[in-house]
Amino acid sequence: MKAATLAKRFCRSLTVPTGRLAGKPVKLAPYQTRFIDGAFAEGINVACLSVGRGNGKSSISAMLCLGELMGAWSDAAEREVIIAARTQDQAKIAWNYVVSFIPTLPEEMQERITIRRQPRFEIQYDDDNGPHLIKAISADGKSALGSSPTLAVLDERGHWPVSQGDELEASLLTGLSKRDGKALIISTSAANDMHPFSIWMDRDAPGVYRQEHRPTPNLPVDDIDSLLIANPGAKHGIGPTVARLKEDAALALARGGSALSRFRLLSRNERVSEDNRDALLDLNEWLQCETDDLPPRQGQVVIGLDQGQSASMSAASYFWPETGRLEAWAAFGTVPTLEERGNFDAVGDLYSQMHKRRELALMGQKTVPITQWLRRVLEHVEGEPIAAIVADRFKQSEIGDALSEIGNRAPVVWRGMGFKDGSEDVERFRRFIFDCKVHVAESLLLRHAMAEAAVFIDPAGNSKIVKGRSKGRIDAACAAVLAVSEGARIMGRPAHKAGRIAWG
Repeated sequence: MKAATLAKRFCRSLTVPTGRLAGKPVKLAPYQTRFIDGAFAEGINVACLSVGRGNGKSSISAMLCLGELMGAWSDAAEREVIIAARTQDQAKIAWNYVVSFIPTLPEEMQERITIRRQPRFEIQYDDDNGPHLIKAISADGKSALGSSPTLAVLDERGHWPVSQGDELEASLLTGLSKRDGKALIISTSAANDMHPFSIWMDRDAPGVYRQEHRPTPNLPVDDIDSLLIANPGAKHGIGPTVARLKEDAALALARGGSALSRFRLLSRNERVSEDNRDALLDLNEWLQCETDDLPPRQGQVVIGLDQGQSASMSAASYFWPETGRLEAWAAFGTVPTLEERGNFDAVGDLYSQMHKRRELALMGQKTVPITQWLRRVLEHVEGEPIAAIVADRFKQSEIGDALSEIGNRAPVVWRGMGFKDGSEDVERFRRFIFDCKVHVAESLLLRHAMAEAAVFIDPAGNSKIVKGRSKGRIDAACAAVLAVSEGARIMGRPAHKAGRIAWG
């Protein structure tokens, strides 16, 4: 009989120890069944599961640890199971889940089990091939050296510190290879795409099974369909109910800031930082700025520039303070292709659509040539009066030299992107948006940038723009903030009146 079939049979032989279903036989939800089938398929050595908090990650891993200990699908001698977590306390929590299932085993099996809490958290099962052990360890690679586990559970891998986590993971995988063991890497999403757990989930590799319950990024927090993607247990009595998810989403929206970020990370299983961040704008607030009846180019224009580093995007925004008209376009190098960039940034064919709509240009090869880019930036408003060109002070030398080379005569304003200038610019930009003083035609470039943009808030309440995820492209949003905020300052200055000069 297949190992997956035996594993599912063992899980269903247990009784739910706690929660709403306590005392009832374990009934596996479809996503749990799918994970067991994938994890125990022929040739699979590492199985990764990413799902929202409260969806039975600890329960399924505890049942599989206990099944390995009892030999439900393996007759290996002296089986060793390791439960690894970020800290010893977290490892203890996962270990306690295994302990809670033991009273649901037949009494003759329970009599052969020894539970130790000192000096280490261990569970020992004795039979003719034993003893067999379950150990709980924390993210210290040295504690796993020399072990030869037959099963290892890496609990909440997405929240381990990178250096220590990589060391422990390497030690466990090396030990597992000695006995053809299996690793179960189970977690909510990591905070960004570059975390090792995200790399496990994103990259196909031989012998690896991946199952991710993560909705499309940047959907509304309370979108119920995407909430159910991240919480597949909700319809099966596992974890938060649908009604509770709606209530928690409403509360997160009301509180905003870090509460909203934590909800997106833990309950929506999105890759966002858990730190003190907030969205630059709610997407619905931005969509209210879009109009089919765009006001004219009238009066002076303010140009905001965000030059991308190396192979990144460069963007320019144009704002006419007198009418509130906003325009934007961006540029990429031709290498790699837009399709390759879209796949790498996890946005599909979005860049190709922007290019077809003439919102995204291609220049140069691996980098966007700054002089060519700036010449085209000014050509976009040729013949119109330019009130100011606003750019990041960090790029002052490079942009300043290029502007001089193309003969620019418009005044240039240099702004910092940190808390000092950034907080003022973000506040002025938001105020103009909320007061309906910004009008823009439908733009995939700006929609995407605004959805990807977040603000980091320091303890004093100051804000600066940051990416909501590591692969997000927020260049157009940064350029728009620079242009609109400078336009707001211009509109706020008193009009100059002619006066008399008296000589005494």
